[in-house]
Amino acid sequence: MSNKNEDFFQKVYAVVRKIPKGKVTSYGEIAKVLGTPKSSRVVGYAMNHSHQYEDIPAHRVVNRKGVLTGKHHFSTSDAMQKLLEEEGVPVKDDQVVDFEKYFWKPHSI
Repeated sequence: MSNKNEDFFQKVYAVVRKIPKGKVTSYGEIAKVLGTPKSSRVVGYAMNHSHQYEDIPAHRVVNRKGVLTGKHHFSTSDAMQKLLEEEGVPVKDDQVVDFEKYFWKPHSI
């Protein structure tokens, strides 16, 4: 991975570490707060690599509709859902229920 990508990934992780327990945010919102609103896919790539760090709550990042699109990057297919539910975030059919209620909008890194 290039230094440029590594720097961007670290900025993504800084935002993700700020997501409060019991809340979720989207790849696109992270991209926006980083000043790169069209880079939500790159945020997704960063999240795919985030499991090498223990302090990144990757389970709190979902797509713009609240779907658990990153679930296949966890140890089991239901691990992401279980982590969210343990924090009080309801999930049904791989999607956050009442997404707007649990959505967290990052303000800055």
